[in-house]
Amino acid sequence: MLTKKDGLDLLNTPDTELPDLMRRARELRDKHTGKRAALCSIVNAKSGRCSEDCAYCAQSARHSTGIAEYDLLNTDELVRKGLEAQKNGAHCFGIVTSGRTLPPADTEKVCEAVRRLRAAGVFTAASLGILDKQTLQRLKDAGLKRYHHNLETAESYFPQICTTHTYADRVRTARLAKEVGLELCCGGIAGMGESPEQRVELVMAIAELSPDSVPLNFLNPLPGTRLAGRQPLGINDICRTIALFRFFLPDKNIGVMGGREQLLGGAQDLVFASGANGILIGSYLTTSGNSIEADYELVRASGLER
Repeated sequence: MLTKKDGLDLLNTPDTELPDLMRRARELRDKHTGKRAALCSIVNAKSGRCSEDCAYCAQSARHSTGIAEYDLLNTDELVRKGLEAQKNGAHCFGIVTSGRTLPPADTEKVCEAVRRLRAAGVFTAASLGILDKQTLQRLKDAGLKRYHHNLETAESYFPQICTTHTYADRVRTARLAKEVGLELCCGGIAGMGESPEQRVELVMAIAELSPDSVPLNFLNPLPGTRLAGRQPLGINDICRTIALFRFFLPDKNIGVMGGREQLLGGAQDLVFASGANGILIGSYLTTSGNSIEADYELVRASGLER
């Protein structure tokens, strides 16, 4: 079992040794998850006006970011988006809503969309905030396959990022999702000002939860948020962090999601070269992504299959 010291050694890999670190991370990926890329797609199903104060988030009502604000999309639109994602080659379609939690009436609308998507053969996930066990069970009974709930950052750094709910709230929701039999998608964001020790603390906490899928995001500082002025991670540190996650989570689907296009630009192939096996295709919650065709080409050029 890897230790905190092992993690710090990985993050402190000299630039001259980085290619070897990335090669070893790829070998671990190929051994445990094979050559098929995990492709996800999401819909921003309910946008803005969030009561929480997460420092990175454009959807917090405490930030002035100018994003679109709207209530939950109707069921027909959610189903249409899911079918479109399936047609575009996504293996998993995620329904994502802003807010601390989801009201009962909205929960029933999501359940209805999930039932219809299940009937159409769409693998459906959801990210609906902090939920209780009963609500998670309702979603599973409707046909939901996976629940997404990130830890976001290390427990020791969490109060610097969010004060309106606790780290324990996040861990509890993740554990409840597993208790009702849902797959768990749980990751975080690197580059929010955490120390290398705290980045290792995060990956070790995620490993303890043993999720099925791990979304790894890199902070893209958005104007109007509390982290707007933060310097993003450099390319080499992004590669080290991806490799870190692969070493600590060798048999998990690790997808590089937010920040990929903005921080890596023309070097997005480094996502797969550093040991990840997944990406998000299409648009994000409040920012645009690559074209579907560009992401397909990225997967192909990296020697992986769709």
